Amino acid sequence: MEPDAVRTSYRRWAPIYDATFGAITGVGRRRAVAYVNSRAGSVLEVGVGTGLALTAYKPHLEVTGIDFSDEMLAKARTKVAKLGLSHVRDLRQMDARTLDFPDASFDTVVAMYLVSVVPEPERVVAEMARVCKPGGEVVIVGHFARDTGLLSVLERAFAPLANVIGWHSDFEKARVLGCPLLEVTEESTLPPFAMFTFLRLHRSAGTA
Repeated sequence: MEPDAVRTSYRRWAPIYDATFGAITGVGRRRAVAYVNSRAGSVLEVGVGTGLALTAYKPHLEVTGIDFSDEMLAKARTKVAKLGLSHVRDLRQMDARTLDFPDASFDTVVAMYLVSVVPEPERVVAEMARVCKPGGEVVIVGHFARDTGLLSVLERAFAPLANVIGWHSDFEKARVLGCPLLEVTEESTLPPFAMFTFLRLHRSAGTA
């Protein structure tokens, strides 16, 4: 997807995101946050959106969130202020392809329902690995294309509408697995209909 298409799409989605797509993706979000809560230290949520996950992080964590959409971030900031979420240290507008953080800044980096909606997803995953500390973990939840079945047919049918609906229905999982710094340590499917996938990746001690 092109940056302007992403911006336009999420400007359109922002007012209704929590009640629509946010509701559909609740199971995966809870699965990812539950795992992140089992860890300690600093967390970067890439594509924090309207802040749907922010209330679920445990207070022992130090959470930073970034998003490309100012409209989404405005809703996230309202949640943080209204609910007094002191574990949320910062929410910043940022392009995930060029994260404005030093190398090895975070113990855990998480991206939920992001990689299939951004331009240059390989570059985004490489940036997530760069800012994750060696020995840390990258957690990804997303939709990946199927090879067979009715859903695979629907995915291909909706693929040309990516810039309209705001995500790539036929996104290939291989596009997020090519970073040499990351090794998959867990992979499982999530409801509804095993439509989404939970990935946990270990960040090696190597350099990019």
